Amino acid sequence: MFPTPAQLEALNWSLGSSLLQFLPEIALCLGIVTLLLLRMLPKGEQVATGILALAFVLVAGVAAALQVMGGTYAGSIFQGMLTADAFATVFRLVLLCGTLLVMVLIQASRLSEPWEAADLQVLLLGSTLGMLLMVQAQHLLMLFIAVEMAGVPAYALAAFPKQRSVGSEAALKFAVFGAAASGVMLYGISLLTATFGTGYLPNLVNAIAQRGLDLPVLAGLTLLLLGLGFKLSIVPVHFWCPDVFEGSAAEIAGFLATASKLAAAALFLRLLHSLQALQIEAWNLPLTVGLPLGIIAALTMTVGNLAAFGQSNLQRLLAYSTIAHAGYILLGIAVISSTSLPAVLFYLVAYLFMNFGAFAAVTWVRQATGRVDLEAVRGLVFRHPAPAVLFTVFLASLLGLPPLVGFAAKFQLFQAVYQAGQAAPPEWPALKMGWWTLLAIALLNTVLSAYYYLRVVRRMMLDEPPVGEPAALAPVASSPERLGGLLVLLLLLGVLVVLSGIYWHPLLLLSQIAAQTFI
Repeated sequence: MFPTPAQLEALNWSLGSSLLQFLPEIALCLGIVTLLLLRMLPKGEQVATGILALAFVLVAGVAAALQVMGGTYAGSIFQGMLTADAFATVFRLVLLCGTLLVMVLIQASRLSEPWEAADLQVLLLGSTLGMLLMVQAQHLLMLFIAVEMAGVPAYALAAFPKQRSVGSEAALKFAVFGAAASGVMLYGISLLTATFGTGYLPNLVNAIAQRGLDLPVLAGLTLLLLGLGFKLSIVPVHFWCPDVFEGSAAEIAGFLATASKLAAAALFLRLLHSLQALQIEAWNLPLTVGLPLGIIAALTMTVGNLAAFGQSNLQRLLAYSTIAHAGYILLGIAVISSTSLPAVLFYLVAYLFMNFGAFAAVTWVRQATGRVDLEAVRGLVFRHPAPAVLFTVFLASLLGLPPLVGFAAKFQLFQAVYQAGQAAPPEWPALKMGWWTLLAIALLNTVLSAYYYLRVVRRMMLDEPPVGEPAALAPVASSPERLGGLLVLLLLLGVLVVLSGIYWHPLLLLSQIAAQTFI
């Protein structure tokens, strides 16, 4: 009944090892507690909470980077509830980089007032902590807790700054739709755990392999993936994305469009590649699971691109662009092969840089003009050449033009889909035709997306400035210092997008390190 001394010693050793692997999360927890304590002090609002939160994220990022460079991974930690493999460690680093960029953008734009800055930073740290747990979850219960930890603070973030009524409406919509998605996912988890009597992912995968994909298993997996699909904004659970992104501040929309989707994509990859690692030929997983997901991916990218055609609000336009890119990401995930995994991981990191850069550019436009519609960027190159050029770079990268990182990402992703068609067994001709058809749809969607991306570029580069406005000046709705700080961040992101598109090796190496877990 009682543990022996040897068992206690082993438990202490395991706990110590787990805590060492958990250092990035511990840093974020310390940051949350510190900011909350400062919030309670009489003059706590006078403390630079943004800089303090940034420091905690930086410490967490350094700890994650050291673990990646160390190359030694503990495997299961905290009695198997989490895993510290290469895949999770690399994704933690990427997510922390995304949060760091968001916090720098918020500091540069002064999104929140001093009296609410601590609340904003705590919510950001809390949501990031949930995302870090998402990519490490090795038990269905921990997976659900992590998704909720990432989601609930994000619902509140959509309402910032607090005095914006449109932000409150976006937060309410987000919370209602998110609660429904959580209920669906929880029902799927309940089906799986009731069927197999365990929520531990390795045991669950082995049990599914022995039982097969019968109705209860398919229903449970479908509901689980549907709940995760809400986070990734894939069809048919994408409808929340445009309204929430339009109502939120551009900084928060950028966070939701990048970090949140990266964490959801990581969960998709872990679940599917854990099944694929069993190599059960009788299942033909690419045919039974991959192709249906590929069809959903094709619908997602098509809906996203076509719906973006008539948008005049830049944030709503980028929301539909985000939906389209979720389709590309899901297509790479659906291939479920050793060649597609590094390609998807490369795409996710590239997507972080270029998509967040686009939202940062929209933030600059809002700060400079007080608007976020197409008229706000009309003739922007004649008024402010540098932001106009950088915004064009981000849009061109999202389109996939060389030599930018978006081209490198799409090239590898599409190549993986083509190779999947080539590698299809001769006895399954539908598999070969299916992958090549999906590849053709993806290429067609890339061409279609040129319309709305280049529409914004044309408005910035070719249209004349509004009548009565001097060509060399702009109606500045913010201080020059804020615009200067935003411009420095835009320049940094622009350099990353260009250099990563020319020199692929660092991102390729990072992707290959993460892929080691399943290859």
